[in-house]
Amino acid sequence: MKNQLPHNWIISKSWLRFIIIILLVIGVFFRFVNIDKKLYWGDEVFSSLRLSGYTQLEMRKQLSNGRILSREDLLKYQYPNNEKDVIDTIKGVIIEDSHILPLYVLMSRFWVELFGNSVAVTRSFSVFMSLLTFPCLYWLCEELFESSLIGWIAVGLVAVSPIHVVYAQEARTYSLWIVAILISSIALLRAMRLKTKVSWCIYTATLVLGFYTHLFFTLVAFSQGIYVLIIERLRLSKISIYYLISAFTGFMAFVPWIWIIITNPQPESVAWANIKEPFFALSARWVGVFSRAFFDFGVSPSDPGKLKIALIPFILIILAIMSYSIYFLCRKAYKEVWLFVLTLIGSVMLPLLLTDFVLQKRLVTNRYTLPSVLGIQLAVAYLFTAKIRSTSSKSWQKKLWSLIALMVIMGEVISCIAHYQSPIWWNQFPRDNQEYSKIANIVNQADKPLIISDEDNLLPPVEVLTYLVDPKVRFQIVEINKLPEITNGFTDIFLFLFKPSDFLKTGIEKVYNSKLQQVNRFLWKITKPN
Repeated sequence: MKNQLPHNWIISKSWLRFIIIILLVIGVFFRFVNIDKKLYWGDEVFSSLRLSGYTQLEMRKQLSNGRILSREDLLKYQYPNNEKDVIDTIKGVIIEDSHILPLYVLMSRFWVELFGNSVAVTRSFSVFMSLLTFPCLYWLCEELFESSLIGWIAVGLVAVSPIHVVYAQEARTYSLWIVAILISSIALLRAMRLKTKVSWCIYTATLVLGFYTHLFFTLVAFSQGIYVLIIERLRLSKISIYYLISAFTGFMAFVPWIWIIITNPQPESVAWANIKEPFFALSARWVGVFSRAFFDFGVSPSDPGKLKIALIPFILIILAIMSYSIYFLCRKAYKEVWLFVLTLIGSVMLPLLLTDFVLQKRLVTNRYTLPSVLGIQLAVAYLFTAKIRSTSSKSWQKKLWSLIALMVIMGEVISCIAHYQSPIWWNQFPRDNQEYSKIANIVNQADKPLIISDEDNLLPPVEVLTYLVDPKVRFQIVEINKLPEITNGFTDIFLFLFKPSDFLKTGIEKVYNSKLQQVNRFLWKITKPN
């Protein structure tokens, strides 16, 4: 699959490698910095519950009895302990989160058991998985393009890519999924090149790894099958036979979990996808999804329209570069190269486009489109390498493309700086979740505060708040449609309701002859009249 790219550079190879190494250092820094300072939000709280081995039902039964709770009582359900083992962790995933594949949960549990219970440790597993992206991406470029220089540029782009930094700092499976995609891609290309039984066995193992990492890896595996069949021209060649055997074996290894998903469906976990959006809003969401690969200032749908309008020129430039890179790749690269990149881009993007615009769902989100983002970044890396190296281009054209590449990288670095300075980002739904820190600041100012809520608000709202309040804060959780027994000994009593509960609000006012003073969107202070 070698591409005959010319070899005269406007910048020396040694200087390029030095720049890429600097970008790697910057990328590693932004992945680790402030890892424990950003909001540990709802999705991450669910991840921690899964690795602890407890279920939501157990948590509610043990905590929603109206007794006074400390932070430690609540955080017990966020980390592994002696009460629950690995079997309990697997059972919890099967019973309550079958759509979440178990590999990340199990690996994360062992990581936390090894290094300790803290937000930094839990998130650091994703960070270290993200670091594996660099050698895997370089290796993939060697296999695909047979060019170490394209590999260097691709690694540099991904090192400071804001979307990769965002998900590297999140206690979810996405960093591991990216590594699984890269490893399976490498294994497939090697197997097609070597044509040995061992190489195909390795590819089969990578399929099993991917299947148990993320449900949408099945789409990536399907796109790989399309790639093989087209390259082999639908002939039953040796490569086609080996691929079919590998794919069948890998799929059969995943069948037990498919059965678990079928027999333990959790439709409420994807209820958010049923929210319909206007065509323009959905189109804008798609534009934002891909532009964030290179440019991201943390703008979310809830931000003011003026801010979004101001970013339109930058987003259009990024989209133009991405579109031209795909066109250029298809024009200049060999079929084996551009077809692989196109199938990787389309693996998730095409099904999601169909789901969103035809079936009128709202599945598109950055975390689901990561395979497509990887494909686009490969195309951009090829474009920059070819344009800067071109012997047919004039000197000013090389300088222009060098400047464009530099501006893209600078945009990535500036995006990472913005993310580093912010305690909450667009992926954490800031419109609501930014209230947590405000609530914690209010409660922490009291001498002996008590927070009252019900079990419907326990997970994730109360658990998220638990990470932000001081150890002196106490909690009281009651069952739905039950009133708490308000005890003395607290200087300030608050009612925290992230999810509405008119029963609690009206009941406390009437039964306890108290008044609720709203101090925040989700927080009320309980006071008794003089």
